Amino acid sequence: MGASRGPRLSGMQKQVLALYRGFIRAARSKSPEDRHRIESFVSAEFRRNSKLVDRKNFLYIEYLLRRGKKQLEQINSPATLRLSSLNLRFCENRKR
Repeated sequence: MGASRGPRLSGMQKQVLALYRGFIRAARSKSPEDRHRIESFVSAEFRRNSKLVDRKNFLYIEYLLRRGKKQLEQINSPATLRLSSLNLRFCENRKR
């Protein structure tokens, strides 16, 4: 019997981990200040989504993966010099 590395991951879980690793790798190529901001933001977003998003909501997870890939492309772009973020919160229980 071989040593187990933990639970088997689904294809979507592998994609999520690959995206996370891609963000961490991209952060290495930025200034120390931007690196810290990227790592903090990415970590917080992944943790937040892991708690808020139902694991069986595949359509929404796929949407988040596509959005994340686009954001990663922007960070990896040589044209990206500085980073900024816009934090918007919407109340889902808003009465009309």
